Amino acid sequence: MSIPAHLLHPFSEPIKPEADFINIVSAEGAVLTDDTGKQYLDGMASLWYCQVGHGRREMIDAITAQARKLATYNTFDPFTNEPARAVAALIADKSPFDDPRVFLGCSGSEAVDTALKIARLVQQRRGHDDKQIIIRRTHGYHGTNFGGTAAQGIAPNREGWGDLVPHFIEVPNDNIEDVAKAFARHGERIAAVISEPVQGAGGVWPPEDGYLQGLRRLCDQHRSLLVFDEVICGFGRTGSWFGAQTFGVTPDLMTFAKGVSSGYQPLSGVIVAPDVAQELCEPGFMLRTGYTYSGHPMACAAGVANIKLIESDGLVERANDIGKKTVEGLDALVADGIIKGYRGVGAVWAADVGRDAVPLKRDMLDRGVVIRGVGEGIIWCPPLVVSDDQIAQFIETLAEVLK
Repeated sequence: MSIPAHLLHPFSEPIKPEADFINIVSAEGAVLTDDTGKQYLDGMASLWYCQVGHGRREMIDAITAQARKLATYNTFDPFTNEPARAVAALIADKSPFDDPRVFLGCSGSEAVDTALKIARLVQQRRGHDDKQIIIRRTHGYHGTNFGGTAAQGIAPNREGWGDLVPHFIEVPNDNIEDVAKAFARHGERIAAVISEPVQGAGGVWPPEDGYLQGLRRLCDQHRSLLVFDEVICGFGRTGSWFGAQTFGVTPDLMTFAKGVSSGYQPLSGVIVAPDVAQELCEPGFMLRTGYTYSGHPMACAAGVANIKLIESDGLVERANDIGKKTVEGLDALVADGIIKGYRGVGAVWAADVGRDAVPLKRDMLDRGVVIRGVGEGIIWCPPLVVSDDQIAQFIETLAEVLK
């Protein structure tokens, strides 16, 4: 048996030869090009994140300019840098909070682990030593660090690693009564509930009407914290800056990543509500968590440029236009009996094909459209710069494959 090349790909079979992977060499807007010259419509914004599209000169120039001034330095006490302060201020301004604090990292997985730590820390500092349980939802995806793996509602991703972080309880993702029952049994020990406003990697599951409001109410009743994982939903994806605003529910902690920099540099973090942040502001108390690249100047410069582009290009509003155009196409496929239905919001959708959608991913790829298949859903999450013609290309290609 031959040994594959040195690169060990994530979420891939390690036995797969490197030659069997598609080598992407360039990208522009919503179009990718491989080393054979074949082009693909990027229907997944890479991995749910490239809001402003590929190849944006403004992003490259901002990163380059920052590299020439200060390429890297840490933000551990006593150091700071202007891009870190600037991006934190912009993120705070776009959030649903008045005057929150913003912790910075590099990946969504880091953000989730940090939010879980802060949730438990705050309960400890409030004198609730027994409040350590985190409620998770089925289909929830919260990254692959140990905390996020334990918080996942996708069972195969939790298996094979040995013992995970303790004190997690799973509830079905679509019934607030199941959450109420968990609180009835364990309410005095529940530190927090973690939930994506729209569950992404688990199959694009928007919340049932009133569900997120129910989570907020239960957390308030039991002095528990509500954590929104906005790694996918944030920065315009749902038609608002954050999913919290789309659904009108304000959590206590919010994670972000992906769309904050459109992937041009690794950037993530946690937005902390003012009353929660206040628990950390006792004189002499030190927040003993952080990462080498927290507040990395080039990553933060990318975040600043990206947020300004989303704003100047009207991409938050464009997400809703993408949704309307996508729904028009999916409605036609339902009327023709090609798909069973669909679900989504803003610029993230799943078409229910009524059978295993995973094999269809390759069929779509062969025809030049990148999507994901999860369960019986074909996932569509394009860059927010995708054109109406490109949306039509996705719909037409999906119809061809399913016919």
